[in-house]
Amino acid sequence: MKAIMDLIGRICISLIFFYEAYDSIVYAKATKALMTEYGVVWRQDLLFYGAIVALVLGSILVLIGYRAGLGAFLLLAYWIPVTLIVHSFWNDAPELRRMESIHFMKNIAIVGGLLSVLVNGSGKISIRRLFATFRVRNA
Repeated sequence: MKAIMDLIGRICISLIFFYEAYDSIVYAKATKALMTEYGVVWRQDLLFYGAIVALVLGSILVLIGYRAGLGAFLLLAYWIPVTLIVHSFWNDAPELRRMESIHFMKNIAIVGGLLSVLVNGSGKISIRRLFATFRVRNA
């Protein structure tokens, strides 16, 4: 049962970041405008495309369970700065503070899930385990 729950958890976390990458690609112009609004103007194209690569590659690695720790690290390297920049509720007006603090806490929960994958690995149901247990017979 634990192996299945590990897999379901990895699927759920990966879906969040696959959607984030999809949304960033489809709405690239709006995403770059939002980056400018939040003051992220230094090498914006590099950061934008680097984030998409980190999101897609990290999501794939976490999902399939091959080098899941590396995938979780890539996603954390994206998610933590974005959370601190976009959901900085301590800088917001009082009427926005409550909602932004809720979004901030949800993102912190996602960080916790990624840290769990980083520390515990991918579990029994993963490509890595499949490679480790697969034996090639000599013909």
